[in-house]
Amino acid sequence: MVAMLLWLAAGNHSATLRVAEDEVTVSTVSRGEFKDYVRTSGQVMPIQVVQIAPEEGGIVMEKVVEEGTSVHRGDVIVRLANANLDLQILNAEAELAEKQNMLRNTQVAMEQDRLSNMTEEAQLMMDTERKRRTKEQNERLYGERLISKEDYVQSREDWELAERKKSLVKSRLKQDSIYRSVQMDQMEDNLAAMRRNVVLVRQRKEKLEVRATIDGELGLLDVELGQSIQPGMKIGQINDLRDFKVQALVDEHYIERLRQGLRATTEREGQRYALRVRKVYPEVREGKFRVDFVFDDVRPAQMRSGQTLYLNVELGQSEEAVLIPRGTFFQTTGGQWIFVLDKSGSKAYRRNIRIGRQNPQYYEVLEGLEPGERVITSGYEAYKDYEVLEMK
Repeated sequence: MVAMLLWLAAGNHSATLRVAEDEVTVSTVSRGEFKDYVRTSGQVMPIQVVQIAPEEGGIVMEKVVEEGTSVHRGDVIVRLANANLDLQILNAEAELAEKQNMLRNTQVAMEQDRLSNMTEEAQLMMDTERKRRTKEQNERLYGERLISKEDYVQSREDWELAERKKSLVKSRLKQDSIYRSVQMDQMEDNLAAMRRNVVLVRQRKEKLEVRATIDGELGLLDVELGQSIQPGMKIGQINDLRDFKVQALVDEHYIERLRQGLRATTEREGQRYALRVRKVYPEVREGKFRVDFVFDDVRPAQMRSGQTLYLNVELGQSEEAVLIPRGTFFQTTGGQWIFVLDKSGSKAYRRNIRIGRQNPQYYEVLEGLEPGERVITSGYEAYKDYEVLEMK
């Protein structure tokens, strides 16, 4: 029994720690207006950055403009050379010329064939007409018994054969005409496709002149004369300076509360400017996420990319609440408990609390504290295993 009492006494004593008053920060719990905002810093950036990536590869022959130069849409930035592309253009043009010659030769041959068919048709029609007249003449002579029946029958069969030949030849000539028409259309289509191909290859050569796609400032140009550039390779960027945005890194604690359209303010040279959230990036890295802000109407004059602005971002409406000043105790307790001084100020007792929102100045206390109470808001790393602190 004695051993048990000694153990309990040792246990109670170990839960108490004596600390010097000048080693801790004591703050008073108050009731006041809680302004729901977060303060952060951001970097001024162009509203839009357009990457420069040539569609055609080649060797850098000339850098027409340098970094920091203002450019307009269509201005040449870099000139490239590509011997392989030049060879492709020559081959495409030679192939087009060859196809054009083939088409002309085919057209001449088809025209000659058509004329030959027309001549054959004319001769056949004349032969048929002569045999018709012979048949009719023999028919009359046979009626007058001036020729034999065999002569008459033979002349009639000659005419009927000529008629069948004429019909067959007309059918063949019609099919030949259709075939020639289809073949000519196909050759014309092929030739048109080759012409388009030559145009496209020539346009590829035009793309060896890398041009600006927007008006702006050439912010980066990472090429050297003689360098080999691959198609789609990023070689620079153009900054759109018609407007600016502010990009900030915000603690992940606020990721569910920050959304597009929320208001923010910043001060510069004694003047306040209004902004709004343009975009919230969902990815969190090293405990922070990115947010883009844009100016509502007026923005500060003489802004430059890379400048730092300090922003107050409004998360909600101001409300009356129980408040305690921000302190480093939160890093240890997570806002779940705090040391509260008794009325004499000689002891501080550990008490469970519940903290809601926070801003750069205060924590909002939802449960566990009353206005007028005094609490320790400095760091708890050395006190986290104790229940009572004795002030000395």
